[in-house]
Amino acid sequence: MSTSVSEDDTVWTEHVSFIDRIPRWIAMLGLLAAVLAIWQASHSFGIVSPIILPSPGETGQDIIYVARNLISGGYMLKALWITTQEVLVGFLFAMLFGFSLGILVGETSFGERAVMPYLVAIDTMPKVAFAPLFLSWLGFGIASKVALAAFIATFPIVVGTAAGLHGHNENARMLFKTMGASRWQTLIKMKLPMGLPQIFTGLKIASVGVMAGAITAEFLGGGKGFGELIRVAASQLQTPRVFSLILYLSLLGFCLFWTVVLVERRLVFWHRSSGPTGAVR
Repeated sequence: MSTSVSEDDTVWTEHVSFIDRIPRWIAMLGLLAAVLAIWQASHSFGIVSPIILPSPGETGQDIIYVARNLISGGYMLKALWITTQEVLVGFLFAMLFGFSLGILVGETSFGERAVMPYLVAIDTMPKVAFAPLFLSWLGFGIASKVALAAFIATFPIVVGTAAGLHGHNENARMLFKTMGASRWQTLIKMKLPMGLPQIFTGLKIASVGVMAGAITAEFLGGGKGFGELIRVAASQLQTPRVFSLILYLSLLGFCLFWTVVLVERRLVFWHRSSGPTGAVR
C-alpha cells in the first residue's frame, strides 16, 4: 500500500515538474487558445445567445474597428483620454491621501487607535454606493469621477504604508536611536525604505481599484469617457462593442499596474519575492 502511494506521489511530482518547465508565453498562449475554443464552441452550438455572447470573430472585428478609431483620432480617442485623466489624477490623489493617512496610522498612537477604526469601517462599506453622493456633491464632470476613483484606491495604500512602517527591524531602530537620530530621520531613512515592499503592494492593489472607481462613476451618467461608451453600447445590445471597449480599458489598467511594478523593481531592487509581481524575479 505504501509503495503504491509513493509511486503515485512520484508520478504527480513529475507531472507538476513538467508543467512548471513550460515557458510562460507558451502557457499563456495555450490558455488563451483553450478559452477561445470554448467561446467559439458555445457560440457555434447555440449554448449561449449571440446577443449575450458574440462570437470571437465578431468581437475581433470590433476590436480592430475601435483600434482604427483610436489611431485616426476619432471620438473614442477623446473618450479614452478623459478616462485616462480620471484614472491617473484619481491615483495621484489616492497616493497623497493614502501615504498621509498611512504614516499617521503607522507612526502615531492616535492614528492607530482613533483613526484606523474609522478607516476600516469606511472600507467595509460598499464604496460604489458612494458614487451618487460624489455626483451630487461635485457634479457630473470629471471631479466626481476622480473623487470616487481616489476614494476606492486610498485604503489599500493606507494599509500598505502602515504595515510597512510597522514591519521595520527592531535592531535597526535601536541602532538609529543609539546614533541620536530624530523620529523624522528614523522615518525617512529607515522605516520608509524598509517598508517599501508593503507600500508597493498597496499601490498595486490601488492601481486596479482606481479603474473600477472611475468607470463606475461614468456609468451613472454625465461622463464622456469609455464608461459612457460602454453604457451606451450595452443599452443598444452591441455586445461586441462592449467586449472590445472593456479590452482596451483592461489594457489601460494593465499599463498602470505594470508601471507601478517597474518602479518597484527599480526602487526595491534589494527585495526578492517569489510572487508573480515580485519586485525582483
